[in-house]
Amino acid sequence: MDLTGARWRKSTKSGDNGGNCVEVADNLPGVVLVRDTKDRAGGTLAFAPGAWRGFVDFARASR
Repeated sequence: MDLTGARWRKSTKSGDNGGNCVEVADNLPGVVLVRDTKDRAGGTLAFAPGAWRGFVDFARASR
């Protein structure tokens, strides 16, 4: 998968907690990418947009 066009953004819920956060790229068609901010070269998870939306909705409802 070519990730060169991915535009990464840090979670809005991330703070100054020592880098324990993730980055998300949702600008590529048909995929949402997630990576660890501390280890950007360590690997990327890829999700279908519907699966990612389900996760985000669940996380928001679980607060």
